[in-house]
Amino acid sequence: MRRSTDRIIVSHAGTLPRPPGLLKIMADLPASEQAFDEELPAAVTEIVQRQAQIGIDVVNDGEIPKRGTFLSYVFGRLTGVEARPDLKLSDRDAGATGRDLRDYPDFYAAGLSAFHTGGNRMPGGMASSPHVAVGPIGYRGAEEVAADIARLKAATEGLDVEAYLPACAPGTIEHWLWRGDYYKDDEEFLFALGDAMREEYKAVTDAGLILQIDDPDLPDGWQMYPEMSVEEYRKYATLRIEALNHALRDLPEEQIRFHTCWGSFHGPHVNDLPLADLIDIMLRVRAECYSIEASNPRHEHEWKVWEEVRLPEGKSLMPGVVGHASDLVEHPELVAQRLERYAGVVGKESVIAGTDCGLGSRVQADIAWSKLEDLARGAAIASERLWKK
Repeated sequence: MRRSTDRIIVSHAGTLPRPPGLLKIMADLPASEQAFDEELPAAVTEIVQRQAQIGIDVVNDGEIPKRGTFLSYVFGRLTGVEARPDLKLSDRDAGATGRDLRDYPDFYAAGLSAFHTGGNRMPGGMASSPHVAVGPIGYRGAEEVAADIARLKAATEGLDVEAYLPACAPGTIEHWLWRGDYYKDDEEFLFALGDAMREEYKAVTDAGLILQIDDPDLPDGWQMYPEMSVEEYRKYATLRIEALNHALRDLPEEQIRFHTCWGSFHGPHVNDLPLADLIDIMLRVRAECYSIEASNPRHEHEWKVWEEVRLPEGKSLMPGVVGHASDLVEHPELVAQRLERYAGVVGKESVIAGTDCGLGSRVQADIAWSKLEDLARGAAIASERLWKK
């Protein structure tokens, strides 16, 4: 994995805007599935080349092969699961906005959040039903992940970039894939999910790519279960990290990046769990790099947590220094200041410039690309100052 040895390198957390031609095809899915598959190689190449032109060092395929969401692709790659359109997420828990919904009912009743806790809307705007485990969980996505890898490798050929592919963590999948009656308890279910997803994780690292583990529900569990105490939540989160590490066993740590956030939905986020209550659990993940929200108004102040918590030797931190929570495009000087702040607490060689979350599903396309351009400009400004010292 690239490190910031002589300048701050630049990456991002995931979803990017889809090319307009592909968006038209996606509007007709699943009827246009063949057209979508035919368009994918050119679309991925376009996305990768634009990232490289902007100055992104560690690029991905924009998550466009995942057909609009970072999570629902999983259900087509697992066996032993069944869609349950009769169920709602609110049948089981309070959802990723649970505590905020309790305190701000009028906001959610007005439909002002882009991610409503009571329905079954996936991030990115696609609807999806909860799924239930009806038998042993297995993996059948070998061909799909191989195609993802091949497209991304072909798109990066000849470019001075490093490539990564994101994949979901067992704990986040478990929010949408309920264990039903087949598995006796959460631990057995989570470890079964880990064993299945390990095949995808291993395929990515075996191909020489960076594997990004996406786990937004690690802190979101706090919102989902308003009755939990912090101590109870920490036990809940620890089990999910144990299942993830089980899935990552023996995979090269230097090729693994872990991303977590407090949900990319627009809303108050007043009841987000503080980073201080999560950080030691997050740092147990077998990863070289940790990607976190760090620029939005609810979490920007938490850079100070790193004054008390030491980033382990050989690890890197990718704070989000531009975000999805606003259509305002961050000024490069502000980006530079944020990066310098982190360099001051974890060391400049350990900082990577990143985004809070995927931009493609949360802000308009032109704004998303402008944010990434200013991310790269801000990293260049910070690098010039940091390496001059």
